[in-house]
Amino acid sequence: MKNLLCLLSVLFLAGCATQKSPQRYAWITGLKTDKAAYYRELHAHPWPTVNQTIKECHIQNFSIHECEIDGKLYLFAYLEYTGKDFEADMKKMAADPETQRWWKETDPCQSPLPPAAAQGKIWTDTHELYFLK
Repeated sequence: MKNLLCLLSVLFLAGCATQKSPQRYAWITGLKTDKAAYYRELHAHPWPTVNQTIKECHIQNFSIHECEIDGKLYLFAYLEYTGKDFEADMKKMAADPETQRWWKETDPCQSPLPPAAAQGKIWTDTHELYFLK
């Protein structure tokens, strides 16, 4: 019995040691001043089915922050991805009808920055420069 407990402990610790850290993603976009109150209200009461889809697509610690710079509003989004295929999970999310309906509400509130607009996107990618674990 003692040997079995030792073996199980070693296997558990080995599994913990090989667990992959989440991939971190962050984006920036503008927020239209005339739509800011509606955007805030949507996110104060997010649709449960949209939140569920986000979780099913292996996303955790997802947050959106707002900041005003020189009279303009900006949004900063951060998330951690724990899955194995980010692109496939993002396609799964984009195919979800409730998520599509949610984006029809939120997208018109946002004002893409030039790099994203040039690619037909709303959110501008960022590059991580520093992370303290």
